[in-house]
Amino acid sequence: MYLQREAKRQSAVTHPVQSKVHYTIMYQQPNNRLDKQTCIVTGANSGIGRAVAMAMARDGANVIVNYVFGDESAQQVVDEITQMGGTALAIKADVSKEDQVIEMFRQAVATFGTVDILVNNAGLQRDANFHEMSLKDWQFVLDVNLTGQFLCAREAIREFLRRGPRPDVSVALGKIICMSSVHEVIPWAGHVNYAASKGGVMLMMKSLAQEYGPMKIRVNSIGPGAIKTPINRSAWETPEAENKLLQLIPYKRVGETSDIGAVAVWLASDESDYIHGTTIFVDGGMTLYPGFTENG
Repeated sequence: MYLQREAKRQSAVTHPVQSKVHYTIMYQQPNNRLDKQTCIVTGANSGIGRAVAMAMARDGANVIVNYVFGDESAQQVVDEITQMGGTALAIKADVSKEDQVIEMFRQAVATFGTVDILVNNAGLQRDANFHEMSLKDWQFVLDVNLTGQFLCAREAIREFLRRGPRPDVSVALGKIICMSSVHEVIPWAGHVNYAASKGGVMLMMKSLAQEYGPMKIRVNSIGPGAIKTPINRSAWETPEAENKLLQLIPYKRVGETSDIGAVAVWLASDESDYIHGTTIFVDGGMTLYPGFTENG
């Protein structure tokens, strides 16, 4: 009940246009949809990952707060989940390292008995003009953004198959949500490594969905557009910057991390059981190519 009261309180918060104060909007309406389930969220100590972890907890899931840097911020997420009546555990693991991913899943299973949901969120950028991009920066982004998702998805599927169905908990054997981007379909000059990684995530997700759908493992992606996070603060913090960004968004609102959290919970719940092998773009219409609104 406390989780529901907390969610209703947050859902009333507004975000005044051009306000200098950054409020978090929370449209999620929790109803214990993930009760008795355990969810691993990678890169969960900040930004979108943090919002997803909080959202999963609001709907009753036990949450593994994965992170690679920032012990204090990871513990803050755990503490906030605990304070609102949820259960969470922080596990430090580099998703690009096979041994660390295996150990993270071992700890999760040892603590909660199994894993039901994986949110493959950890990702980063190392931007450069293509002719100036180092092999190191190319490889680093692919290692985290794509190989990291491969390693975590593989361990999740292994655990789903080991554990077997729990029809009293979920219709699906397990759920995997890959955090992709609008840049799985929109080219992005100056960010070739990032766009390539997200294109790879898209086809990895679809191939996994094709292979494991018959085993009742649901695999989908979320494709965020422009979302307000500390990393991209310069793109929305001032009215001038936000107005420029809004030119790319037909809905004329920059997204909040809680927009992604609400969609992630729905995708993890049985309410979306027939959604499989697709990307849900949460982008205010950025993928609608707004440059063509006036005859191109």
